[in-house]
Amino acid sequence: MDQPLWQPNPSRLRDANVTEFMAAVERDWGVPLADTSVLYRFSIDEMNRFWKSLCDYADLRGETWDGPVLVDGDKFPGAKWFPEARTNFAENLLRRRDAADAIVFWGEDQVKRRVSFAELHHSVSRLAQALDAADVEAGDRVAGYLPNMPEAVTAMLAATSIGAVWSSCSPDFGVQGVIDRFSQVEPKVLLSADGYYYNGKTHDSLEKLREIIAQLPTVEHVLVVPYVEREPDISAIPKAALLTEFVADFPGRDITYAQFPFDHPLYILFSSGTTGVPKCIVHSVGGTLLKHTCEHRLHCDIKRDDRVFFFTTCGWMMWNWLISALACEATLLLYDGSPFYPGPTVLFDLADAESMTLFGTSAKFIDALAKSGCRPVESHSLDMMSQICSTGSPLAPEGFDFVYQHVKPDIHLVSFTGGTDIMGCFAGGDPTRPVWRGELQCRIFGMAVDVFDDDGQPLRGKKGELVCTKPFPSVPLGFLNDENGERFHEAYFDFFDKIWCHGDYVELTEHDGLIVYGRSDATLNPGGVRIGTAEIYRQVEKLDEVQESIVIGQDWDNDVRIVLFVVLRDGLNLDDDLKTKIMTQVRTNCTPRHIPSVVLQVTDIPRTKSGKITELAVRDIVHGRAVKNKEALANPESLALYEDLPQLQI
Repeated sequence: MDQPLWQPNPSRLRDANVTEFMAAVERDWGVPLADTSVLYRFSIDEMNRFWKSLCDYADLRGETWDGPVLVDGDKFPGAKWFPEARTNFAENLLRRRDAADAIVFWGEDQVKRRVSFAELHHSVSRLAQALDAADVEAGDRVAGYLPNMPEAVTAMLAATSIGAVWSSCSPDFGVQGVIDRFSQVEPKVLLSADGYYYNGKTHDSLEKLREIIAQLPTVEHVLVVPYVEREPDISAIPKAALLTEFVADFPGRDITYAQFPFDHPLYILFSSGTTGVPKCIVHSVGGTLLKHTCEHRLHCDIKRDDRVFFFTTCGWMMWNWLISALACEATLLLYDGSPFYPGPTVLFDLADAESMTLFGTSAKFIDALAKSGCRPVESHSLDMMSQICSTGSPLAPEGFDFVYQHVKPDIHLVSFTGGTDIMGCFAGGDPTRPVWRGELQCRIFGMAVDVFDDDGQPLRGKKGELVCTKPFPSVPLGFLNDENGERFHEAYFDFFDKIWCHGDYVELTEHDGLIVYGRSDATLNPGGVRIGTAEIYRQVEKLDEVQESIVIGQDWDNDVRIVLFVVLRDGLNLDDDLKTKIMTQVRTNCTPRHIPSVVLQVTDIPRTKSGKITELAVRDIVHGRAVKNKEALANPESLALYEDLPQLQI
């Protein structure tokens, strides 16, 4: 295609935040910036100046943002950002206190609520006081096992306002999945709703909560949010109180925000690998704030009074990303439930009813919408919507076509790629550039993104590894329980020295955009949600019938599906009953997203000479690609078991 799908009109160019920001940079530093491609080079070559200008432009709150910006910039990892800064994350998100909507919440077709900025401040103040009275201190952990509802936002802001660390997962996680995560976090306080709604059904959370608490000895307070019941019975749950009771003695008042260093821990998020329990990734106050400020203001053009939506749960990094839009003084539109209940238009109903300006979703949703026959351009006005953002997995060129043909022809369509690991994006949108079919518009400011071959040489116009060659503010503080940093280094820096390697296959285009082809490592990515294979192995191999297993992600229908291969004990065959048993085991103890789409029996699993199973080799065979380093395999003949399987043919 030699013509872009969209280009900004003159008024969009003139009024974009990034246009205003470029003028400020030119004024402050005397640097001519012809366009955002020049600004990108400036952000990489002059990191100190760029990030200082962004702090000033966004008017970041805090005791101080003065002093050096980057220290030990030659160390990666190990560089230090804003070592003299003192700030508070919640203060930056709660700068507005008027009667306008801070949050609009839809819980399927059951609940609709509105929370003003003033009411949000009031609720955060009361809970922060109650947490302080309960001896929650800076550095303590507060965890949420909550739907995507206002109380989740309130709890996060209250915890972070006093310097506590927030961690969350959604209520569709099974008991074991929650324990695997929160047992490492060791929370002092755990918040949960009594249940949630999904696909027209009510789901109880209290029984799972009781089992979870029994295995979390560090929890001193369990706070239950009534959601599906007005007065839920919590008598069977130790240490439990209703959230309303917990805050009852504390009036709303001005919040005194404690000030913390840039590297004070803010969030603990989870990223599963191929072995062990999920990794606990610790993100900083300053790194998260700067990263989201850059992406929201400059790349997504979010302004005061915008109404911002992302379809997410509290178990996905995009929830954390969405909530930060409060720092732009924008309204959050929260939806919890199925995006197709009671019908495929429900999110567009929300968009029209609430004058949504930014619609955030996943490539999987766009694909499912297309297959449903839904054509929002024919049924909805979407007058206020100026941007659609897609992330999680690559948005196929056909997804671009569908949006422009059947959703809104004059929309700025943004495809993002990034991850939980960096609390944001490597590449994404630019409101001043054209949108080309199948491409991410640009690399994110301040992210020295490149594409390398296996020898560490830059590539152009060819597929290679997505890397970041310089430090950036949202590099995680590290993993929990990884005192010497070995696991952290192995995850991102073992492939290339002093260079972040993310595990994605990408290509830099002639438009200086990016095409994402999928994962280059063994991490699964169905529906855009990254899943480690270890969580599946731990459940499947608990079954007496299963001797061992190997799981891969197969490219399928513009997405990824999970394929599980099992070696059964002698004399057993994989029948429908055993398949059901395997899937039930995974669903019960993980999430529905972990359930394999295909389960197949094999007699052997390829492994290295050191005994490690080789998921990448199996994935290459299934996709018809040559296997590298066959000589490293102890049993290369086993690869033939995975070739040309009829059950895996598209």
